[in-house]
Order: sequence, then structure tokens, then C-alpha cells
Amino acid sequence: MKPRAIMHLDMNAFFASVEQRCNPALRNKPIAVIGAQQRTVVTTASYEARAFGVKTGMTIKEAKKHCPHLILVVGDNPKYTDTCVTLTSLFTHYTPIVEVFSIDEAFLDITGSLTLFHNAIHLATLIKKEIKDALGLTCSIGIAPNKLLAKLASNLEKPDGLVEITTEEVPSLLEHLPVKELCGIGPRLEHALAEMGITTCGELGRTSMALLKRRFGIVGEYLHAMGRGIDDSPVIPLEEEALPKSIGHSITLPHDVSQRKVLEQYLLKLAEMVGRRLRRHHLQGRTVTLTIRYRDFTTFTRQFTLTYPIDHSHDIYHTAGKIITTIRLTQAVRLLGVSISQLSPKRVQLPLFREEQKRAIVTTLMDKVNNRYGEFTITWGALLFPFHHYGVISPAWRPEGARKVEYGHRTTKGGCT
Repeated sequence: MKPRAIMHLDMNAFFASVEQRCNPALRNKPIAVIGAQQRTVVTTASYEARAFGVKTGMTIKEAKKHCPHLILVVGDNPKYTDTCVTLTSLFTHYTPIVEVFSIDEAFLDITGSLTLFHNAIHLATLIKKEIKDALGLTCSIGIAPNKLLAKLASNLEKPDGLVEITTEEVPSLLEHLPVKELCGIGPRLEHALAEMGITTCGELGRTSMALLKRRFGIVGEYLHAMGRGIDDSPVIPLEEEALPKSIGHSITLPHDVSQRKVLEQYLLKLAEMVGRRLRRHHLQGRTVTLTIRYRDFTTFTRQFTLTYPIDHSHDIYHTAGKIITTIRLTQAVRLLGVSISQLSPKRVQLPLFREEQKRAIVTTLMDKVNNRYGEFTITWGALLFPFHHYGVISPAWRPEGARKVEYGHRTTKGGCT
């Protein structure tokens, strides 16, 4: 069987690089992309800012301490999503098997393309050149026999790197590599492995699978394989992705809120955003989940499962409203989130009663207007208060399908207005 050739592309300082590309005055300067709200953090820093120690997740105050002349740029989500769509289209010139891993990362299965492009390094060089010529952006590319190692390879040289890991190189590369360098091993899992005396991939690969399964359950099997650089997971194109497990939105409030009436307004807004995505992709769900984060960052969820599936914004809102009435709020709320799960394709069924018919007609007309002119062009009267927030782009975002979040309509050229 022909060995696989998998490529992982990681756009360098993506949000910041897009802003510098669109605004020449920002080029070669330390910038940080931030959110539009008062309480925001650094989303991405340019490499010029990273040289001063500015990192993702820092508060503005912390970032300014490291780099007093840091330039702050409010993030523009439509600009980044447009660029991602352009990149995804570019990738399909080289292979039809493209998996959008996040808005700035993608996996490409180039196994079948190597007969046309001679070898993987040559193909990667062509892609890097086309991205640079078409969009003025750089990326780091990793090439390996599987997704796990390809992502590892793309992290070895940044920015603008190109690294290939061959099958023969895997044992020596992993022997002393810290386990935290592997995608899927976060701080908590790293700590749990360290308690077992496992700190490197070499040690992980030599640890008995039975021992790992006793400690981590079925995950132990995957950890054992990861330690040896084994990963059989396929590159999944957009058209083959399974239905998402849930659809949701959350918002960090402009200020801490204790008044339930104000919280209910935000719930309606979030419910409308969730409902719009359900209806756009002909889905419905049964379990509504409410997420609350207090001012001290204590976070918890509550959920309610209906006996029938729903997709209407008001049904989602009323269910979330019922949940919040069961909660005794002990602090002011910092963040609210609404999601719906147990999804299934929507069955077409004509409403029987007059009120249901009217509601279906109004909803359809609202959706048509908003699809054409942008989100919340027409909305419910209860939402006529300042609320301009689309949040940070989720890692689950995709350029197509139910995971796609609409950010409004604009005329762009490669992501620039």
C-alpha cells in the first residue's frame, strides 16, 4: 500500500498578518489584534510584537508593559473569514482532499498529487509561493506520513518554515520530544502523564498500553499510538464532515450584569443567532444548554432536553429562559452562552394552525432579508439596544456548512475591504 503524504499548513500570525497586508501603515510594526469590547485580550500579535514578549491571551495592560509602543487593532472577523475561504479555494488547486482544521490551519492529503508535482517539497514550495503572490501572507508547512506528525512538523520552524518528517526519522525525533508538543496533549493531560513518570514521547511510546488504559480508559490506546507517531485518522474534506454535535454562541458581556431582564435580552440575541444557523442548514435540535460565567470566572452549564426538536429562535429563547429561572445567581454574570445539541436534519412539515403558519411566514421572510443584507438587518423589537458583538472565531469554524458563522456582507478583495 502506498504510504500517505499529509501536509499541514499553519498561517503565520494570521489575524495580525491580514491586518498588516490590508493596511501598509502597519507593516513591520508591533501590532496586537484585540476584540471590540472593553474587556478584551490579545487575540493575535504580530511577530514584531512577539519579539517584545506580547502573547495571545494577554490583557491590554500586560501587553503594553512588554511593548509600550504596541499598536492595537480591533479584529475584523469578516476579513479573516474571507481570507480563509480564498485560501481553501487555493488549496483545492493541488488536491481535492482538504480539511479546514481551524480558520488559519488546514490539512491536505497530497498522496495522489505527488505524481503531478514530483515530490512533496516541490508541491509545498508552489503553495507557499502562490499564497505569498496572491495574498501577501506567509505560512509554515509540515509534511509527514500522518496528520499528527504533519502538525508537529509545521511547528518546528516558524515563521515561513517548511519541514518534512520521513518515516525513518520518526523514532529519533520523538525519543526526547516533550509530550506537550503533540497535538491533543494539553496541560492537564501532560500533568497526569508526568505523575506516571512520562515526560517525553519516547517514554510514552514504550509505556504499556494496558497501564495507559487503566489510567485513561480508551484514550490510553490513542496515547500509546501517539507516543510512537502513529495516527490513522483521515483528512476529511468539508463535504464529508459529519453533522456537528452542537451549534452555539456565547458572549462576554460589556460589563458584569445582575439584572435578569438585561440577561434575557442577551439570551434572545444568542437564541436568534443559534436559530438562524439551524434554519440555514436545515437542522433542528432537542437539548438546549445555557452557559454562565461569573465575574470571578466560575463557569457552569445547565441544560434541558425537549421531547421534540426545535429550530425557531423563540423556542430556543424560551427554553433557555426556563433554565435561567431555575438558577439562583450568586454573582454578576460576565459571560452568557446558548447552544443546542442532539441535532438532526429538519423534516419538512407544513404548520397546521393559523398562529404557527404566521410564525413560519414571518421567520422565513426575516431569514431571507438577513441572508441578503446581513445578520440582524431585520430583528425582533426586544433587541433594539446596542449590541454589536460576534465574538472570537471558534476553532470549530468552517468556511462552509453548519459550523460557518456569518459575520455580515461586504465587498472584499482577498479579505481586504
